[in-house]
This record gives sequence, C-alpha cells and structure tokens, in this order.
Amino acid sequence: MSQANPQHPTLIDGVWSGPVGVGAWALLAKEIRRFTKVSVQTILAPVVSSMLFLVIFALLLEGRLEPFPGVSYSQFLVPGLVMMTLQQNAFANSSSSLTQSKITGNLVFLMLSPMRPWEWLVGYLGGALARGLACGGVVWLVALPFVPTPVDNLLLTLAFAVLASLIMGSLGLIAALWAEKWDHVAAFQNFLINPLTFMAGVFYSVHNLPAGFQTLTHFNPFFYLIDGFRFGVFGAGDVSPWLSLAVSGLVALGLIGLTHRLLAIGWCIRQ
Repeated sequence: MSQANPQHPTLIDGVWSGPVGVGAWALLAKEIRRFTKVSVQTILAPVVSSMLFLVIFALLLEGRLEPFPGVSYSQFLVPGLVMMTLQQNAFANSSSSLTQSKITGNLVFLMLSPMRPWEWLVGYLGGALARGLACGGVVWLVALPFVPTPVDNLLLTLAFAVLASLIMGSLGLIAALWAEKWDHVAAFQNFLINPLTFMAGVFYSVHNLPAGFQTLTHFNPFFYLIDGFRFGVFGAGDVSPWLSLAVSGLVALGLIGLTHRLLAIGWCIRQ
C-alpha cells in the first residue's frame, strides 16, 4: 500500500486522500467570495426589503400595540426582521450554490476531489452562516439610527443567530440535493420555508393569537429561533429562552447530521 503525503492529495487503493480540512476552507472561501462579489443582490436587496417592512408596519401599528411592557412595536419588529432576513439568506446561499453546481455540471470537480463529506458541510454551512450573519447584521445597523434597540444578552442573541443560520443552511443543502431544477428549490422555499418563517412570530407576539393558533405555533421550530433571539434582545419572550435554545439546538443537530449523511451517501447526486 502506498503512503499518503500529508501535504498533497494521493491515491491510496483507489481512494483519494488529502490534507484534512484544506478542502473545507477552500470551499468556504469560495462560498464567501461568491456572495460578496454580488453584494448588491445578496446583501443590499434583502436589507431594502426588510426596511420596507419596518416602515410600513411601524407606520400602521406604532402606538397601537405594545407586545412586551416598555417595548414599542417598532422595537419589537426589528429583531423579527433581522432573523427573517438572516434565515432567508442563509437558506438561499447554500441552496443556490449547490443547485447551480448540479445544473451546470461543475459539481463533478468536488466529487472527484479528496474532500470528505464533513468538509463539504463545513464549506457550505460556513458560507450560509457568513451570508446570514452579514445580512442580518446590516439590517440591524441600518435600523438602529431610526429604532434604537439595546441588546439585553448578546451571547444568547448570537447563539440563536448562529443556530438559525446552521438550520437554514442545512435545509438549503437538503433542498438543493433533492432539486433537479430551479423550480424545485423555489417550491421548497415557497411552500415550506416562507410559511414557517412568516408564521413564527416575525410581526406579532404569539400571545395575541387565538388559542388554537398558539398551539400550532409551538410546533413550528422557527418560532423558537425568533422568540429566543428576541429574548436575547429584550430579556422577554413568549416562552422560556432555555426551551427555545434546547429545541433550536436539537433541530440544528438533527438537520446537520441528516445533511452529512445525505452528502456521505451521495443522495440524488450519484445516480
């Protein structure tokens, strides 16, 4: 049996072996360059859409609702819009990147590389995390001069932002693996991602809903992401932040594990 050189990929018994982690960092760098080169489309456009939501809903409902004691509706709305933007763009980054590679045929270069499945996962999820945090952060910075929103617990806020990016990045990879064309990704987003996001309390407190809808909302994992993030900002939420953290953490671990398994077996890639 030939010996592997730790610095260069080598072929051992018909299987490529290379330096651990190099592929993950290379794919991550490529993913970050991919969305930053078209930042007007990938960052500025979502920010403009979120600010339009803020202006319209704030003008309509400011002063009429006080979701939490001492919290205006505009302040309440900002964390929800930040998370909505973060989630949608984390999903869009991983789903569009892998789908584009499948459709154009350049995914074969990754398949022939010495990269392990976990390196694919790190590269794609890292890109989703970077874009999600970038979009969410810019929304917050743009809104801050108009709606001052102090953060009660920065660590908890960041934890939910990271979990949301990882969950949505994993869902984006699952959608892209399953999709055979762009219409399939759009269907996945329009019929699953968007309804779960909009029904998770982005624009309202769950306590304002009828009892039946409150019960349904508690089965929506996106609700715990948004409510936990909001708790980190205001120190108040609709449910315990530890329940939100536990549910979000379990969902993230489950989806990451599932995505790794699908990549490892080449689901819908190797026919």
